[in-house]
Amino acid sequence: MPEKHPNIVLFAIDSLLADHMSCYGYFRQTTPHIDLFAQGGTLYERNYSAHIPTTSAYASMLTGTDCFTNQVVALRHKGPLRPEVPTLPEMLSAAGYNTTCVGFGGNPSSRGFDKYLEFPGWGTWNEGRSPKAQNLNNVALPELDRLVADDKPFFLFLRHMDPHAPYLPPAPFERMFYHGNESDPANKSMEPVMAFKPFRDFFAAWMPPGISDKDYVIAQYDGAIAYMDSCIQSIFAALEAHGIMDETIVVINGDHGETLYDHDCWFDHHGIYDVTLHVPLIIRYPGKVPAGKRVKGFSQHKDLVPTLLELAGITPENAKFDGKSLMPMAKGEVASHDAEFYITECTWMRKHGWRTPEWKLILALEPDFHFKPAVELYNLVEDPHEDNNLAEALPDVVTHLKGRMDAYIARREEETGLSNPIHTQGDWHGFQGLGPFTSSQQAYDTLHIGDPNQAATLQAKSRD
Repeated sequence: MPEKHPNIVLFAIDSLLADHMSCYGYFRQTTPHIDLFAQGGTLYERNYSAHIPTTSAYASMLTGTDCFTNQVVALRHKGPLRPEVPTLPEMLSAAGYNTTCVGFGGNPSSRGFDKYLEFPGWGTWNEGRSPKAQNLNNVALPELDRLVADDKPFFLFLRHMDPHAPYLPPAPFERMFYHGNESDPANKSMEPVMAFKPFRDFFAAWMPPGISDKDYVIAQYDGAIAYMDSCIQSIFAALEAHGIMDETIVVINGDHGETLYDHDCWFDHHGIYDVTLHVPLIIRYPGKVPAGKRVKGFSQHKDLVPTLLELAGITPENAKFDGKSLMPMAKGEVASHDAEFYITECTWMRKHGWRTPEWKLILALEPDFHFKPAVELYNLVEDPHEDNNLAEALPDVVTHLKGRMDAYIARREEETGLSNPIHTQGDWHGFQGLGPFTSSQQAYDTLHIGDPNQAATLQAKSRD
């Protein structure tokens, strides 16, 4: 009788900035339960989301492919995911798994699950504190019980929303990392945030009236992570109670990070700065994945599916991946995967670039609503926060990196027989027939998000 495949539980956490997790070195203890979990598995220190934002990130995370193969780069991706690209739930279903998706139905990148369940994952100031992770648990824990009762391996995908704006963690997490007056009139740090017309109505819908202190908002983000961490412990406890924790592949992963008070991108996740690209990846599976290991090499979303399939002992027919298994890195056989790679974003701005261990090149494909320069260059060794744009001072470095990026794009287009999708995202901004922005002022005057309901709609476009 063949050995039963292991269960897989994937915590796919939206907008989780790795650098704000205590297991990744953050000065606040935001993730004590995940920290303990990480001690039993392997933590990848340099895991990146190459294609921002949500829809494109999950396309890579759930298919093992890059944007050239899956053709997804935009939040508002037009149409379904390419049918030629199999998804992880589809491959696992073919291997006899039950598959359930919690919190991500309707998005093109979530194709292929047997069952979709939703939970309240947004909120406003008027609605009060938002227990997003407990809302998820209320749906996920009974479903976990159902899956365990069936005599089949299962794949449970949990899309947590707590670190995604609105940041409204319940008490005591609201004040866990903040003691002060968030509406102190002498504090002016929120003035530029609330003056940013495209987002200010959205912020007003969930931030305290009269908010003046940016540190309060950052503390809400950290509190939301800590609250979510406490609720995730309930899932760990359920796996333990069922006696299956150690025979289940359990993964913590983020779709993208978050720009807090960074780069004038105010409490969102656009821009391809490292605060958005750097995401956590922790894998626990005793006996197969080393415990207490921290991997310093580079990895990306596209590497997750090949890793999970190798751990599960599954070889899908005719499946080809752009990523590679991360197990050789976990075992110390390989130091790193791709150390330089192509990056894209298509959320509120349309840009692409090239990241190496030393340099970050960002090229705008049309003017953006932050009035940023068309070319940005950062030395990641000397300026890891990317504050000093060197594009004008070092034009030869710009030319060199652009040449490497263009050569990579040409090679991937030739290999796939498909064009680079970042160039073919008509009306990516949601305004039909408008075409590319011709100026930053046009982008600033056109783009707007009004409330959390509109934000939720953007992320859950039905597969039509």
